[in-house]
Amino acid sequence: MAAGPERPVAEAQQQERDQPPIENGFMWLEQTQAPRLLPHVDGSVLPSLGGFGKHQKQLVILTWIPALFIGFSQFSDYFLLAQPNGTCVQPLVNGSNWTMGSLTLPVTVTNGGIGTPVPYLPLDNGTGGGVGDSGGMQCACKEWKLELQTGLSQNVVTKWNLVCDSAWKVHIAKFSLLVGSIFGYLVMGILADWFGRHPVLIVSVLFMLVFGLSVAFSFNVTMFSTLRFFEGFCLAGLTLSLYILRIELCLPGWRFSMTMVASFLMVGGQLVMPGVAALCRGWPARDDWQVLQIIIICPFVLMLPYIWIFPESLRWLLATQHYRRSKAMMLCIARKNQVSQCSISLSELEHELHKKPKRTCIVKMTSTRNLWKNIVVLCVNSLTGYGIHHCFARSMMDPEAPVSAMFHADYYTMAGIAVATCLALCPAVAFMGRRGGLLTFMIITALASLLQLGLLNLIGKYSLRHDTVLRDTLNRKFSVAFSIIGMFSSHAVSTLSIFFCAEITPTVIRGGGLGLVLASAGFGMLTAPIMELHNQKGYFLHHMIFAACTLLCIICLLLLPEPRNQPLPESLADGESYTRQPLLTHRPGEQHLLLTKPGDRDLYSRVHDTPRHLTATGDAPEGHQWLDLNGW
Repeated sequence: MAAGPERPVAEAQQQERDQPPIENGFMWLEQTQAPRLLPHVDGSVLPSLGGFGKHQKQLVILTWIPALFIGFSQFSDYFLLAQPNGTCVQPLVNGSNWTMGSLTLPVTVTNGGIGTPVPYLPLDNGTGGGVGDSGGMQCACKEWKLELQTGLSQNVVTKWNLVCDSAWKVHIAKFSLLVGSIFGYLVMGILADWFGRHPVLIVSVLFMLVFGLSVAFSFNVTMFSTLRFFEGFCLAGLTLSLYILRIELCLPGWRFSMTMVASFLMVGGQLVMPGVAALCRGWPARDDWQVLQIIIICPFVLMLPYIWIFPESLRWLLATQHYRRSKAMMLCIARKNQVSQCSISLSELEHELHKKPKRTCIVKMTSTRNLWKNIVVLCVNSLTGYGIHHCFARSMMDPEAPVSAMFHADYYTMAGIAVATCLALCPAVAFMGRRGGLLTFMIITALASLLQLGLLNLIGKYSLRHDTVLRDTLNRKFSVAFSIIGMFSSHAVSTLSIFFCAEITPTVIRGGGLGLVLASAGFGMLTAPIMELHNQKGYFLHHMIFAACTLLCIICLLLLPEPRNQPLPESLADGESYTRQPLLTHRPGEQHLLLTKPGDRDLYSRVHDTPRHLTATGDAPEGHQWLDLNGW
């Protein structure tokens, strides 16, 4: 009975005795084999299947179409939760000694004098017992007349009178979509690495339709905020999976241009959104905000056929060793691209069919030496870019103008800046590369922020201390100019950071890595409603913190590699080998110690040291190679 279990142990011990002994960390290496082609998708697999052929182009176009609908959903808060003009029809009390509190909407009174500010009454003798107002004040009005200037005649704020002591619920509703997106990026990114890009895409579309349409039938603001959380969660999964699929379909020369087309379509959704809202105004059967929500969500029905027509990412299948599914997909791609011979990849694939699928979680990133640092740097860049973007946007707006009156001017200004950013990114990245372009735009962002914070005070302190009118005019003009420049550069930083991460993160954890950077961007966006909730208190400190972060990012960006015209890394080893290139070229005769080519990386992974006793005697087993690194 004991002989059975002991036999494998004895055989293992015999094999260990047959092998040369390990000495001082040296071990034997088998005869070098021909380099494998399957791990090099950009270098061997895709070119043998027709490169960026008809099949890949059709699928990339299919990833562009939803970008317009995603733009609608991402900017819907500007209309569904817009602040209205408020008129108090019936105040609670009359009197002349009312104190003015801090409201976010312009208000007037029809009882007791037109144009008089709406009165506020302190609660608990001014001790601050009010809810939703930072000063503890409550609006003394029984009946409101609220008017929107954003294309709709009614939205969530006017539907449930979310003003005065209920104004905080508007900010919670804004939080819900962003917080849902942050969780969606983190969770869906991990699922995209574990189960594939296609399942995440389909599940996100199905639940996006369910939760998105349910938002339109909310009967109170609590239900609206809850459903918006899940809508943001599904929207994040949809955005993430499409972004990854688009990147993984393209060869190195096409990646950035195909991504920028999707960015243009998303900005196009932002530009078209006011027209869509205007078409929904005055709907007879339902509230027009409900009609707007339905119109935003219904186009996602066009993505239901993606269940059958959109395949899984071939790059992910090969990286995770789903070789049987890869073989069928490669034959299908070769047929659609009209490629007659792809025997090199298929012949190697035949020998790998016995291997089981191997998945990797984003947690494995912590075991790397360089990869996790690169991802952390890009996360900080993305957070800083979106966070300081709100600071510039607020500085650009006229603080004395009503929010609703300046809505269209500010909205189209931000959309125009986004279009200009996308137009400028294309030549900038083509000329300077990913790292050079990101560093340039981050320097511009830091300069615009520091000049806006410091130069304006110097102008008022030393140059125009007596002419206050001219000083205020110049301050305002300089503030607007620096804000536009800062919004332009910060938007470029955010866009390029996300794309940079998608290029340097290995395929096996690309979903999780990209999810981390997109979630960091969501945290940056979240600063806007947080500042509004606190009635812009601490805004200067908020801007100062992000200005300091830009300086930190400039230093950290020098540590990043340059992925332009480089193949996408497939495994963790590939991602770890993407190291920073030296700024200065090597001198003639210098030895390059870093192996950056794919073939060299594979060769280096099979190299081990030679035992000293065999090096000294020259005796080595037949059929094995030895390499002594002591004399390297």
